[in-house]
Amino acid sequence: MSVYYEDDQVTLHLGDSLEVLRTLPDESVNCVVTSPPYFGLRDYGVEGQYGIEETPAAYVETMRMLFTEVRRVLANDGTLWLNLGDSYSGKANGGPSFDRHRGHSHRAGVVAKQRNTTAHAPYKSLLMIPERVAFALVEDGWRLRNRVVWHKPNAMPESVTDRLANRHEALFLFSKSEKYWFDLDAVREPHTMEQRRRTVTHTYDPPSDQPEHRGLHRVRAGLSPDGHPLGRNPGDVWTVPTIPFAAAHFATMPPALAERCVRAGARPGGVVLDPFSGSGTSGMVALRAGRCYVGIDLSAEYLELSLRTRLQQGALLDECEGAS
Repeated sequence: MSVYYEDDQVTLHLGDSLEVLRTLPDESVNCVVTSPPYFGLRDYGVEGQYGIEETPAAYVETMRMLFTEVRRVLANDGTLWLNLGDSYSGKANGGPSFDRHRGHSHRAGVVAKQRNTTAHAPYKSLLMIPERVAFALVEDGWRLRNRVVWHKPNAMPESVTDRLANRHEALFLFSKSEKYWFDLDAVREPHTMEQRRRTVTHTYDPPSDQPEHRGLHRVRAGLSPDGHPLGRNPGDVWTVPTIPFAAAHFATMPPALAERCVRAGARPGGVVLDPFSGSGTSGMVALRAGRCYVGIDLSAEYLELSLRTRLQQGALLDECEGAS
């Protein structure tokens, strides 16, 4: 039995994500918000961990198989929000080594053993891992609706002199079906003064034989001089600072990033799944937003950590409605 912890709002599973997912019922969650281990970057010190596959293709296939099961357990109107970072082609080294957190007792401070990936891309070339995974998921039947650029204004400095420093990561929005739950109003942003000026001076007369285009015209012409009264569409570039969390593993998703995904993609009272639960950021945000949470992790240490910290910080619900 993989259930590690369970109450009316939270269910945590201990074990390999793919194996645990195979035990979950069809269409039992409403939204998935997750950030799997990146390829070749970290050694979390747990047997069976993802991200240390021998080749980029092997990593992509692991992700494809896992998200095939995610698609099965996701409701037909559900969404998947997938955050992935990239890595560079390199040559093999002598083994794991400590990074700038040298001396920290946590295993997440260990850089994964470098594989020689020069047979798959020239030395020092970006491997385009997020795009490879995205293409594999599309070929497997997912609908790729957005590639969001997560801009990190306080990204970790890099001591490189022959390329530009990395300041962003990819966040993909996938849907299972053509029509799906998506609450744009929950994530709208305030209009800027420039947008207000453009809206007031812009006129739009839809063709008389296309009444379906009159909604925007009515909003601009009569409902509000500022465009939509609840604010503007946030677009596909999100500026969200990274947030340190010393108690957790090396990299955690910022709560503000996960919150946008949950509020836009998970129906109220529904269930949010993270098959790489880690420190429980997705769970904390889900509970605060009035959703329930299912988390999976290979490490009991991280499950305990999430129960002590972030999952305790989420608001409690009376009950979960489940996928519907």
